[in-house]
Amino acid sequence: MVYTDLAGNVSNLTGGLMDAITYVLVAFAGISLITSMIMIAIITYTSVLERTKEIGVLKALGVRKRDITRVFDAETTILGFGSGILGVLIAWLLTFPANIILEKITGLSGVAALNLMHGVILILISTALTVLGGHVPARMAAKKDAAIALRSE
Repeated sequence: MVYTDLAGNVSNLTGGLMDAITYVLVAFAGISLITSMIMIAIITYTSVLERTKEIGVLKALGVRKRDITRVFDAETTILGFGSGILGVLIAWLLTFPANIILEKITGLSGVAALNLMHGVILILISTALTVLGGHVPARMAAKKDAAIALRSE
């Protein structure tokens, strides 16, 4: 006689399904992070193109390549940090209506919560991604020739 535990089988099936859903969601999150890094690079590159004359003036005044790179890296760092704080603040504010709705539907209170450490980690990730995405255009800005940059309109 073979004994089969139906509850164990259902539990294993559910666990496997949850793992598959988790992997799919992580893949989507990874794709969105890569896409956002590309968009940050494009925005920084556009900023470099619009400020070509400014870069030329800085180079003519004797500013080093490293310093020009730092200017654009600082801008992307500030943008990443600010957007990270804004995103975490919005997520935290959305936990209040989410908890009210979930309590009315399920009777459970305090389901949606944002851990402080998770918020800090998200802000750090946002900052790091913007710095990584904006560093290549910043290096391109530093390599511009001063005479050519000054001639641009």
